[in-house]
Amino acid sequence: MDLNQIKQKVNEDKGIIDEEQAKKSAVLIPLIEVNEEWHILFEIRSKALRSQPGDICFPGGRYDKKDAGLEDTAIRETSEELGINKSEITLLGDLAIYVPSPQMIVYPFVGYIHSANKIMPNEAEVDSVFSVPLYWLLQQKPDRHIVDLIAKPKADFPFHKIYGGKNYTFRRHFMEELFYDYHEHTIWGLTAKILTHFIEVIQKDWEN
Repeated sequence: MDLNQIKQKVNEDKGIIDEEQAKKSAVLIPLIEVNEEWHILFEIRSKALRSQPGDICFPGGRYDKKDAGLEDTAIRETSEELGINKSEITLLGDLAIYVPSPQMIVYPFVGYIHSANKIMPNEAEVDSVFSVPLYWLLQQKPDRHIVDLIAKPKADFPFHKIYGGKNYTFRRHFMEELFYDYHEHTIWGLTAKILTHFIEVIQKDWEN
């Protein structure tokens, strides 16, 4: 194998390392019109769910092999969770991929829901919905707090194979959590991360 062949192989390699081992999910940032003003719709997860009950989130979920693609996942999940027909959802585009951990990759999309009055949340997944004016979000700076992630190797970790053994100093990792407080609602976690990125993207050319 010569350098030109190596160059070709390197330039063919696109994507994310270990992507095939991660769980892929898609979410939709749903825009709705309220009194001639754009709002973003949020869900409050059912308190009966095992995973993140009561959290505020965007509609979305795990990619299914039956889906035509991640875009289809976002539309399908939104349709199922909000109880609306897929024809009520128009996609406007996709945002940058978010990788919150090596085990999870999230693909965010932005869409418009034509008739918000037709929304009938699926009670098995969604406790309720609410909306926040886009204009209000454009004026906000989220509160920022740091979580210290400490490495804790399992009992069978081969310390004898690394320099320093059990005294090895693992690199410390920090995670920034963002918080938006709107009336009685607190938007945080993965949802706040994606929301903040969306706001930063549209804020560049926003006109009142």
